[in-house]
Amino acid sequence: MRLVDVSSSDFGGLLRELRRRLSPEGEVVSPASRQRTIAVFGVPLSPQEVVARICKDVAERGVDALLYYIEKLDGKSLSRSGVFVPEEDLKAAHQSVGREFLEVVRRVWARIERFQSAIRHRDVRITIPGGYLEERYRPISRVGVCVPGGAAAYPSTVLMTVVPARVAGVEEIVVATPPTAFGAENPYVLATCWELGVRSVLRAGGAHGVAAMAYGVEGLEPVDKIVGPGNLFVALAKKFVFGRVGIDSVAGPSEVVVIADSSAEPRYLAYDLIAQAEHAPGTSILLAWERTILERTISAVEEALHRVDRAEEARQCLEEFGLAVLTDGPEQACRIAAEIAPEHLHIIAEDAGSLADKIPTAGAVFLGNYSPVACGDYAAGPSHVLPTSGTARFASGLSVNDFLRSHSVICLEREGLEEMAPDIQVLAECEGLTAHRESVLCRLQSRGVS
Repeated sequence: MRLVDVSSSDFGGLLRELRRRLSPEGEVVSPASRQRTIAVFGVPLSPQEVVARICKDVAERGVDALLYYIEKLDGKSLSRSGVFVPEEDLKAAHQSVGREFLEVVRRVWARIERFQSAIRHRDVRITIPGGYLEERYRPISRVGVCVPGGAAAYPSTVLMTVVPARVAGVEEIVVATPPTAFGAENPYVLATCWELGVRSVLRAGGAHGVAAMAYGVEGLEPVDKIVGPGNLFVALAKKFVFGRVGIDSVAGPSEVVVIADSSAEPRYLAYDLIAQAEHAPGTSILLAWERTILERTISAVEEALHRVDRAEEARQCLEEFGLAVLTDGPEQACRIAAEIAPEHLHIIAEDAGSLADKIPTAGAVFLGNYSPVACGDYAAGPSHVLPTSGTARFASGLSVNDFLRSHSVICLEREGLEEMAPDIQVLAECEGLTAHRESVLCRLQSRGVS
């Protein structure tokens, strides 16, 4: 990790460039991915161009296009009947993973369900003169869930997306995950789907999986909303299909900002930073106003990297996207964190709660030595699908309420309409929409209201 002083003349530019590269517009893709693009399309297309071609092709040719991209991009040759994981395979996976894993799934499920149930929007009715107004919340009918499966298996993502949808009352859920050992062939992912009642698992990731859920293919009706994390191509595909379907967000790589003072344990900080870096790519930024804690943490990172499995990927990510930043005090650290608007904000400092109050722009906040981000990733209750790339300035993490849509209800008796009529008349005439005015007045003329 680079140690930089916030007072240096290039800090602002360094931070902006870091965020740009890790945004969906940054086009951070591996050399292997670029070569695969040329192999499939014959030309070196940008990620945006790749996604546009794939989505349009799946929209036009349906399952034939889907099977083509599964073969070319995922390396699997599937038949039409093999696009979905058979229910017997889901059930077999559930039986194979063992009681201990399933008990963990059930405990985490219960925690997520408890939290999501507590924050679920409820119908609201207010009484007004001559009537009432309501806001009613109803579940979305069909939801598609993206579950990554390229570099690691994510049964946790199944939990963090499907359980909030179930709490909302969504009846039909499709999980799309690539046909890999970490995706549609992973027993833990499939067992979690079965445990949560998911019976439709599409063997496709990437842009083609998103397109299949958005436009529909043989055997799969289009969904109403697509949620869940993924790589750059998944993010861009969600952006491409937005408007035809709803989406949760256009997310970039994982990120954490840690604010720390001398009360923090450097070893804890080191693993917090490495935990995001091992996603590769990902951003890990440490903000502190004491040089000693920065230097001790950098040393602890070097030591901790010898103890993690994905050390090489994490090290490269920390070297490229990691920063240890010396600020002039806690106030400046909070201002920088608020400007970054990180996916994860972890504060390990005296009076951490007060510091958090100064940073309203974060996807999720973790306070104190014993609240590592991994608690949010795996077990606590809030979803780990969070806004990235500074979008926490205006976006929120996935929750049960993302699977609800609302509509208002207006019910008036004659006296209620009479009370509103003068205001409606003035505004309608101001806008020149006289039919609006007459639609009200014609109902009241028998009582002499004009």
